[in-house]
Order: sequence, then structure tokens, then C-alpha cells
Amino acid sequence: MTKSRRLFSTCCFTYLTTLCTIAFSATAIASKIVPLPPLPEPVANNAVALVSTKQGDYLVSMMGLGAAKNHTDVHNRGWQLALSQKPDGWQRTPDVPSSLSLKGRLASVAATLPGELLLFGGYTVAADHSEISTPDVYSYRPDIKQFEQLADMPVPVDDSVALSYRQRYIYLVSGWHNHGNVDLVQVYDRLNNHWFNATPFPGEPVFGHAGAIVNNQLLICDGVKVAAIVDGRRQYEAERACYLGQIDNEDPAKISWQTAPHFAGKARYRMAAIGSQQPQGKTGFYFVAGSENPYNYNGTGYDGLAAPASSRVDFFDLASSDWQQLPARSVATMDHRGLLEWQGQLLTIGGMNDKQQVIDKIIRYEVAN
Repeated sequence: MTKSRRLFSTCCFTYLTTLCTIAFSATAIASKIVPLPPLPEPVANNAVALVSTKQGDYLVSMMGLGAAKNHTDVHNRGWQLALSQKPDGWQRTPDVPSSLSLKGRLASVAATLPGELLLFGGYTVAADHSEISTPDVYSYRPDIKQFEQLADMPVPVDDSVALSYRQRYIYLVSGWHNHGNVDLVQVYDRLNNHWFNATPFPGEPVFGHAGAIVNNQLLICDGVKVAAIVDGRRQYEAERACYLGQIDNEDPAKISWQTAPHFAGKARYRMAAIGSQQPQGKTGFYFVAGSENPYNYNGTGYDGLAAPASSRVDFFDLASSDWQQLPARSVATMDHRGLLEWQGQLLTIGGMNDKQQVIDKIIRYEVAN
């Protein structure tokens, strides 16, 4: 059965690294920043990660949607960039394996543990636009360019949020499973290669939401819910809501959830998010980019209108439970699966621009030292 919510769909989360400060600045560290080359090809809805290994750090982009934005442009290619004082170019990774006959996937999410990234789920798209959520979970080590298949997801999901905790657990929050959204919080234990369920997500089950984690606190915002079924067809609408969860220090299966304030303005779809913790300063969550109009694979909204990309940057301060809208980026983007941090800057890799074009750019959100 085809998911009529979209022909294709795509936020996710990647490895959390500590930021030195919290104030955004367009000029404070420009002279120190190492240039990063664009991706070798445009790609949106790609799983992204910053992986730290003994050999150094790597940016990684896996799978996604190419520039033509049709079902044949859904692929399983990957790229990695070794980060040094002078990064010398992206290198192809081996193609991402798959247990399904169609290999290319959209809406996979990545999370990072020391030395590796973990890829979860996603869905395939056939010529007739039928879709299958895949149970696949793979580890990838960029230092040796090697995949390892791990235990399948009990309930395959795509368009989920993946959060890394205690360098051991990955939390998958809500998402789409074949025919509808689920409220599950599925937890993968890397140490024992097995799954368990945590306290369910308390809000409307959603896809295309964004989330991040700091210590044992996580924040999930927005996404798209099933509003109704009319004449056998699902109707979808944006869900403007944020939920703050706290993982129990003794039991990783217990999460205390509560509603959290929402940033000013409309809900945004397929934002990128990351958590930030400073030894001296504020601790909280950055949410950037996205679109106020949920859309199909080609950037056209469910309402038939072109979806506008956003240049917004919002920060949620955990201490005060307040949002701060920070200076907007000069470039508007959407269709992201993760927000990364390197050299005191936040990064998105690929995505779509305000003309719904798939891009190859790395967009920087600068953080002052």
C-alpha cells in the first residue's frame, strides 16, 4: 500500500560534540575556518554524521535523493570527507548494503558512537511509488570503509529521529512505519546488539520531526501527523508541538516526558537539530532551516504549493526553558536529516534550497569563540 502522505519522504540526529560557546557571529572566527568542499553531487534527505576515529574526524553523507528527484534518483551511494587542516576532497564509500531488493533509500537516520556511525531504516520507492520501510541497521567505520550489519529494528521506521546516549544507546523517536506513524521510542543497545522499548512518545505520532539530546535530556519538535482519512486517502498536517524528555539515570527504558514551549512562528518540517553543552555558558538545543509547508519528495507541499525553505536559527535554553531566535542564515534550506558541529560551527550537508532544488553545498552556521 502506497503512503499517500508523500511520494517520497525524508530529520534525524547525528553525533553530539561539545561547543565552546553559544553566541552566533558572522565574523568572529572566519579567518580560522578551514574551507570545506561541496559534495561531489547534489543530494537531499541524506543521512549525515561527524565521526571521530583514532585516525581523525570524518564527515559522512549516506544515501538520499539526487537532483532529478524521481524514484530512479533514490540511491545508496555514500561519501566521506577526512577532516584535517586542508581537507583534500570527498571519497566514495562502498554502497550502503540493503536486505531489500531495491537498494536506494530515503529517510534513513544516522547516529554516532566512537569510531562509527550507525544507519537506521529508511524506505525504498518503487516505480509505482509503493514504499517499504526497511528494518536494516548498519554500522559504518570510515577509517576502514567497512559496513557491519546489526540487529534489525523490531518495528521498521523511516523519517524518525536518532539520538545517541552514553556512547552505547541509540533512541529512535516516533517516525513512519509502512502505513502510518508510530509513537514508539525504540532503543538500540550497541553493547549487546539488541533492542528494547522505552517510554512512548507522548505527542501525536509524527514523521519529519527534529530532535536533539544533551546529557540525558532530549527535545523533539514538530513534524507531520495524520489528520484524517477521507475516501480512503490520508490527510496530513503539520504538528506544532515540542516535548522535553528526561532519561532515567538508572533505567534507560524510562523517559519522563513533558510538553515544552514552542519557538515563535509556525511549525517547521525537516529541520536540522543538535544539542549544545558548554562548560561555561548556556546548555540547550539548536534548530535550524526546514520548511513551514510540509511537502512531497519534489518540494511541492501537500497543498499543491511550492514549499519555501527557511533560514531561521532557534536556540532552546534548558535552564530558562525559553527560545531565542538567532540571526538568520543568508541561505535558506530544507530537507535535512541532521545538524553537525566542527571547528566551532554548525553544518548542514546537502538538502534543498528555496527553489526546491537539490544542492551539494555545506551550509555553515558560525559560532564565536
